[in-house]
Amino acid sequence: MATPRTRWLLSILLVNLSNCFTLAGPPAPPSLPECYIPCDEENCTVDIHCTWDPKQDPQIPTNYSLHWEAANTEEGHVINVTSSNGFIPREDFSNGELRVWVQAKNQHGSAKSQEAVFNTAEIIKPPPPNVTSSHQEPSVIEWISTCEQLQLSLGPCDVRHRTEADQVWLKEEDGFHSSYIFDSPQPCTVYEFQVRCVCATGLMSDWSAIHKMQNKEIAPVGELDVWRDCGISTASFDCVLTWKLSVSQTCLILGYDVRLSYNNGTAVSSNVSAAEPRGQLVCNEMQCHFNSSLKDVSSVSVSAYNADGSTVPSHLAMPISGKEKNEQAILLKMNEENLTVFWDLPSQFTDNLKKYVVQYKQAGCPPGQGFDWIKVEKKHTTGFFKGQFKKYTPYQVSLFTVSNSSEIHHLSSVIGYSFQGTPSRVSSFKVFSIAATRVTLLWEPVPLSKQNGVILYYQIGVDRQNVYNVSASPQHENKTFELLHLSPGQEYEVWIRAVTVAGPGENTTTRFKTKHHEDFALLILVLLGLIILGVICLFFVLLSACRGESKACPLLPLCFYEKVPDPRNSHIFRQMKHQINDPLARICIPVSEPHPKISLLEVVEIQPRAFKSSLEKISDPDGLTRLEVGDGCSELECQDDQREDAVTEECHRTDHRHGREEYSKMVDSDDERDKEEEDRGDCWSSSEEEQLTSGYEKHFMPTALEVLEI
Repeated sequence: MATPRTRWLLSILLVNLSNCFTLAGPPAPPSLPECYIPCDEENCTVDIHCTWDPKQDPQIPTNYSLHWEAANTEEGHVINVTSSNGFIPREDFSNGELRVWVQAKNQHGSAKSQEAVFNTAEIIKPPPPNVTSSHQEPSVIEWISTCEQLQLSLGPCDVRHRTEADQVWLKEEDGFHSSYIFDSPQPCTVYEFQVRCVCATGLMSDWSAIHKMQNKEIAPVGELDVWRDCGISTASFDCVLTWKLSVSQTCLILGYDVRLSYNNGTAVSSNVSAAEPRGQLVCNEMQCHFNSSLKDVSSVSVSAYNADGSTVPSHLAMPISGKEKNEQAILLKMNEENLTVFWDLPSQFTDNLKKYVVQYKQAGCPPGQGFDWIKVEKKHTTGFFKGQFKKYTPYQVSLFTVSNSSEIHHLSSVIGYSFQGTPSRVSSFKVFSIAATRVTLLWEPVPLSKQNGVILYYQIGVDRQNVYNVSASPQHENKTFELLHLSPGQEYEVWIRAVTVAGPGENTTTRFKTKHHEDFALLILVLLGLIILGVICLFFVLLSACRGESKACPLLPLCFYEKVPDPRNSHIFRQMKHQINDPLARICIPVSEPHPKISLLEVVEIQPRAFKSSLEKISDPDGLTRLEVGDGCSELECQDDQREDAVTEECHRTDHRHGREEYSKMVDSDDERDKEEEDRGDCWSSSEEEQLTSGYEKHFMPTALEVLEI
């Protein structure tokens, strides 16, 4: 049984054998020979030249021979020649009819062509004519034949022509002798002509050399198709002005007039030459773009000109930017050769509509490259482009509307690919924030130039168990995603990748460890709050206790002590003390301080049983009841005398401890003192004073002893 290798070798052997048998046969018969007597501009040769087609390229050696004989004799001649041409010497033929054929022969046999029969006087072949052109209107093609120089009469001539851009001859006409009138030439079009002629007798000459003719220069016609190239941006200052040239406008254009009108009412005109475009103007076969910023430009106008005139200016208002009406307005069908764009807008967007403009731009291309646009009538909702669209390359397709008032609105844009592949890996993927049971992830989208297709979504996986799909729109913003229901204090490995219709891209991985449970942190906060609250409560308890004591509290800061009046600094009490120490003064004399103001203190009337008989009530004119001891001194003065030393010592400590300023300018209240206080006499004893004096008086008012010591 034959193996596959054996069958393969047998098939090759059979093919080779069949080729051998095919090539081993006799040669194919050559074509009918064409024989002529060639002439130049002065005379003709005497030999007959013959040419033929061998019909095949022989694989084995083949010999060719040229045979001829006169029609009225059987005497023949033969000569060995090359495979495609040969000549008959003049001495081997006579004027008259002649029969000529070609024979091919190899080792397997021979083959013979058909016989060509002709008169040797009728095979004269003149040289091609010399073609010229006149400057008459209409255009005329003229030529000079060599028949007259050969002493032959001129016969008819054939003429054919074509445009320079088209390599197919458009038309062939005959019957002309020395000139040809070319009707209805297209303006700014270059034409090519060829002429061949025959003398009165003989064969037709070969075609002449190509003669080019350009129609008379006229002013360029039509309007330029003006638009702008913004790349994949919509900012006007990133755009350049561009326009298309039609066939009738590409010839004999000397330059362009460009006028830019700005929002502030000013306008700038530029005249750029098309002969040597450089700098501001760059042109290719069908487009030109003007390298000048369109920032703050409201409208533009462009016209082409030459020596005979210019085109009508083409106007373009800058598109009005704004929010896109509908992201789903555009649908694409795209391959490497064609791009078809479909759109469907609601009726409210078609009011006052004049036409659509559809454009595409290859991402990353400089201005004027990878860019094209078409204008579509409002009754159509489809646009078609033909070109070479690269694989894995993003193309931004945009749709605009043009209103009847020439306002342009940008409706929508979408990214398309002729062929999509898997995207590149995400370059930046990190942890944004970490908690005990959740974490926030942050990544940057794959750049447009590296997406290789439309990214449908991003996939995020946790320890190869849970996979989440995250939307990919919008395309150009940072992405975040929160992972929930994680375990506290555990390490995790997270990966991310982008996905297109061709499949997912490469993974980008990062690791993190969650924090311990939040309850511990919450417990710490609660305990800390309780401690602070306890400290505050203890502080207020100490403050209340200290305020209840007569002496300063050493546990409190200085700022918590209230400022109290120092009785030692009162001029009123100093004068009273001097009067009491005076031997002539038996009673308490009122203080004669100008405009004294002593605040009236309401004294709570306390009458102990042991001393009730020795007390007398004295009422001052203001209606306040005061206590008076037997010698005529008031309760206030008696208490001051007994407490002066204690208060002085305590106040010295207090002032030193707290840094208080002495109240040397203390103002005493009450405009008028009671005159009854002048008759007050002796003071109580210290024990009685302690019993009958209130806490306020003990703290603030001087005793009688303090006054007397002065």
